[in-house]
This record gives sequence, structure tokens and C-alpha cells, in this order.
Amino acid sequence: MEKIKTKIPTGTREWATSNVNIISGCKHNCTYCYAKKMAIRFGRKTEATWKIMEVKKFKLSSNYKKRSGRVMFPSSHDIVPEFKNECFQVLQKLLNANNSVLITTKPHYEIIKDLCNRFLYFRDLIQFRFTITSINNNLLRFWEERAPLFEERLDSLKYAYSMKYRTSVSIEPFLDRNPIPLIEKIYPHVTETIWLGKMNYIKTNNILDYEKRYYNNIRLNYTFLNIKRIIKKLKYCSKIRYKDSIKKLKIEIPSYQTPEIKD
Repeated sequence: MEKIKTKIPTGTREWATSNVNIISGCKHNCTYCYAKKMAIRFGRKTEATWKIMEVKKFKLSSNYKKRSGRVMFPSSHDIVPEFKNECFQVLQKLLNANNSVLITTKPHYEIIKDLCNRFLYFRDLIQFRFTITSINNNLLRFWEERAPLFEERLDSLKYAYSMKYRTSVSIEPFLDRNPIPLIEKIYPHVTETIWLGKMNYIKTNNILDYEKRYYNNIRLNYTFLNIKRIIKKLKYCSKIRYKDSIKKLKIEIPSYQTPEIKD
């Protein structure tokens, strides 16, 4: 009998069944952002207007019912101080409907502290997935222009952990040639998983002279040999998971590090 192949989820489907977004654009303005690329490609935003965040008001007034599977919130923008109230309003509706919510963010400490305290009653329905891509703030300033720096993200992780929330981290894309020092810093404060992934979109045209070293270096991060070396060193780390961008390389990965569905 022929064995039926199971299609492995990719992108956000690796983490959740559905997602909710209430804002167009994102002030963090990350250079590699796929949502930004798609918004510009289809004329919803321009390079200049992407960082101008606009609330979709109909999303605020919508009723959010119980969904099948886990809900990711948000996936194409971030939770920033200027729109904290709007994001909390929708998060409240999702939780009131008894949804399991994966909160994905490059975290602002003041938001995480407020969120953890305000939604303590719903703690069992919430898992945080903080995006922490480097311990090098110079790299963060280049690739993730307006997002919080490493120390603030680490403090946010520590706070959520101290409040006994389920915590996980996305190191996608990993910006350090060797992400293991970063993993060692976050590991004690992660209750669930740490996801490692490549940069899916690397610009090839219109690169300024001062940018070239960043682009040259990021490509060296993702050579087959470097990724193979990283996987070998992390072989016995049970919290590590690899995004589809790495799994496609066909490098042998321990079975417990390659879930076919979300963790």
C-alpha cells in the first residue's frame, strides 16, 4: 500500500490555524518583512507609508467567535504603544470567546507588563512568542529599524515568564552568524519552544554602499555548512524547532525537533 505523504505546514500555519490582524502597516519597519513586501507589491502601501499604521475600524467592532485551533495575533503588524488599546480590545474579544491565542510580537516591555497583568484571568489561553533575532543591537537597528532592542525584548520575556505565562521565542530570521549565545540567554525563560529560521526575503537590488556588508554577512549566515553546523550543536536542545525555511534544506534534524503541526 502506498504511503500517503503528509503536507508539512509552512509560514504562519506552522504555528496556528488562523490569524487576526487589525492594522495596516507597521512602525517597526523591518527591512525583511514579508507583509511589507506584499503590501507594496499589491499597492496597499508604499515604502514610505508602510511605517504609518492605520487601524481597520471594522475589525474593532467585529464579533470574534470561538475558532477551531489556535489563533495567532497579530501576524502582519505588531502591538505598539500607540495602538495598545485597540489591540487589547480585540485580544479581549478573542479570549472572551475562549480562543487559544498565540501572541506574536517584537515586544515592548510596557505593553507586555500591562498585558500580563490585565489578562491574568486568561493566562491558560495565552502563549507568547517573542521575536528576538539577535543579541547585537547594531544588527537590530539595521534590520528592524524601529523595533525594541535586545535588552527590552529579553526583559519582556523574563517578565512574562515570571508571571507564569507560557513563553516561546522566534529567532526568525537569525541575524547572528552563531545564534547559540542568544539561545543560551533566552533558554531559561522559555517554557515551550524556540524557533530558528532563515530570512525569507533578502533584497538584491538598490542596495546602498553602507548596506552591502549587512547583506553580504546575512547571506553567509544561511550557507548550508553554517546551518548544518548550528543544527549539529543544537542536537540535544529539546526546545529547539526549525522553520520550514531550514527544513527545506534536507539537513537531518532530530525527530522531536520537527513537529508536523504547531507545537
